[in-house]
Amino acid sequence: MGNASQARLEALRAAVGEVEPDRAHADQSDGALLIDVREPDEVRGGLPVGALHLRRGFLELKIEEAEPDKQRAIHVICAGGARSLFAAQGLLELGYENVRSVKGGFSAWKTAGLPIEVPELLDDSGRERYARHLLLPEVGEAGQLKLKGAKVALLGAGGLGSPAAFYLAAAGVGELRLIDDDVVDRSNLQRQILHTDARVGRPKVESAAQTLGALNPDVRIDARQERLNADNVEELLGGVDVVVDGADNFSARYLVNDACVQLGLPNVHGSIYRFEGQVSVFAPHAGAPCYRCLYPEAPPPELAPSCAEAGVLGVLPGVVGCLQAVEALKWILDLGRPLTGRLLHYDALRQEFRELQVPRDPKCVRCGEGAVHTGYEDIGEVCSA
Repeated sequence: MGNASQARLEALRAAVGEVEPDRAHADQSDGALLIDVREPDEVRGGLPVGALHLRRGFLELKIEEAEPDKQRAIHVICAGGARSLFAAQGLLELGYENVRSVKGGFSAWKTAGLPIEVPELLDDSGRERYARHLLLPEVGEAGQLKLKGAKVALLGAGGLGSPAAFYLAAAGVGELRLIDDDVVDRSNLQRQILHTDARVGRPKVESAAQTLGALNPDVRIDARQERLNADNVEELLGGVDVVVDGADNFSARYLVNDACVQLGLPNVHGSIYRFEGQVSVFAPHAGAPCYRCLYPEAPPPELAPSCAEAGVLGVLPGVVGCLQAVEALKWILDLGRPLTGRLLHYDALRQEFRELQVPRDPKCVRCGEGAVHTGYEDIGEVCSA
C-alpha cells in the first residue's frame, strides 16, 4: 500500500474510530447494529451471527430503509478493516451519529472465536440467471432468496394463469402450485401461452409444468389436476404465501376469496371480458377489503357470459396476468404500494388504465365486523368457460 493510501487510512481511523471485535460483539448484544459490507462471494464462508449484510456498493442506498434510527450505535465490518472505514465514513456523512469500524475485520472476528453463521446464498447458476434482479437494490440477493423460499398458488392454468405463471417462474419463485382440472383445447391457444398445439387433449397442469420446467428447472411445480370446490378449497390453497386468482367462473372466485379470508392469505385477483380487464389485491388480514366487499353476490347467469360466449382479445389476459404477477412479486418482496383497496381497470381498445377506490365493507359477510365463518358453499357456476 502506498504512502498516500496509508495516510488516508490513518486519517480515517482517527476520524471514524475503530472498535475491537470483542467489543463490537458485546455492543451488538446490547443493541448495536453490526453491518457486514463484504461482497456476496466473500460471505460464503460465513458472517458474524446477527449481522446485517449490506454490500458496500448498496450501503448508502439501503441503509436508511434498513435502519432509520440515526442515533443507534453501528459497527461496520469488512474482510480486513479497510473498506469498513470508508463505509463508516459514508454513514457519518449521511447523518448517522454513532458509527465505528471493526478493527481487523472478519479475519480478526474469526481469530477471536466470535460466533459466525453460514448464510444461504445463491449458487453461481442462480447469480447468473437473476443477475438483473441482483442489480436492483430493492431486490438484491436477500430479495431473490425470499422469492426462492416463496410458494404461490395459481388457480387456473389458462388465459390469466399462463402469463402469471411464466413470469413468476422466470422470477425464481420457489414453488408454484397450479390448480386446474381442464385439458388443453385448440381454442385455448389464442391466449393460453403455456400450451402448444401438440399438447391438445393433455391436462393443462401437465402441459404448464412441462413449459415452466423448461424455462426454469429450479422452480418446483406442484401440479394439481383438481376442480376447486367447497370440500377441497382450504387444502388446495393452504400453506402458500400468495394466491393468484385466474378463475373463469364466479363460483371459484367466491371460494378463493372466502378461503383467503379464512387462511389470512393475499388474493391477487384478475378477470377479463372481451377487451377489458381488471386487477386488485384483496387482503382483509392486512386491513384491505375482500372480493365480497366489491361484489357481495354473484350476478345472474344472463349478466355473466363466458369467454366462449362473448369472446376475448387474445392478448388481453397477457396484460392482466402480467399485472397479477407484478402484484404477487411485490407482495413477496414487500415492495412498493400493492393494489389493496384499489381496482385497476384496463381498456385495451382505448389503451387506458383507470383506478377505482374499493372501501372495506364493515358489514361484509366474510371480512366485516363480527363476521363468522360458517363454512364454504358452491354457489353454482354462472361463467364457466
